[in-house]
Amino acid sequence: MRCYEKLLRSFFFSVLLLLAAHGAQATDISVRNPQLLANDEGYSLAADININFNTRLEEAVNKGVVLYFAAEFELTQARWYWFDEQIIRRSKTFQLSYHALTRQYRLSTGALHQSFDTLDEALRVMSRLRNWQVLEKGEVKAGQTYLAGLRMRLDLTQMAKTFQVSALANKDWNLSSDWHRWSFTPTEGAPATPALPVTPAAPALSPTTPPGLPVATESAAGDAK
Repeated sequence: MRCYEKLLRSFFFSVLLLLAAHGAQATDISVRNPQLLANDEGYSLAADININFNTRLEEAVNKGVVLYFAAEFELTQARWYWFDEQIIRRSKTFQLSYHALTRQYRLSTGALHQSFDTLDEALRVMSRLRNWQVLEKGEVKAGQTYLAGLRMRLDLTQMAKTFQVSALANKDWNLSSDWHRWSFTPTEGAPATPALPVTPAAPALSPTTPPGLPVATESAAGDAK
């Protein structure tokens, strides 16, 4: 009996180790160092995104599946008498694809695109959000405190309907960061000098999109009450 209990405990311990190892390798996204930087037009967003790919997603891209990643920003303000008021909501879509003829990965956002020799290079550029204009002048008031939020996720809704069904049932495709939230208080005449360390800029995206390439969209929702 004691021998049986010892074997049972050993079995459960092995299962826990396997689950822990699987969790350590899980695909995820996390947001780091988000900042709102003042400029002549209002405020731009800068942030670093940690994107961990799993084997299934990498294989899908290499087989020609186009992946869409959505960066979402929102600004809210607390109200003592009701739910928080949503001031601004912005979204920016990145389209990641692989072209077998050129053997290159392509990253597109809006009408801009850039090609890379490796998947790691494409993910490295997508993980550095810079100069994203999220707030225009007059949309926020100096001296008032707001709550800013940012997340990035794999947007399955932009994929083919037949593919969405199988992807939604597979946890390997459930790729999304939590909302990263921080307090933001705009000041009158804030300097436009970025607070982030200066790093080498990525190569400029080409302003043209080859024929037949699906174009990712950038949407901006106005005030929402």
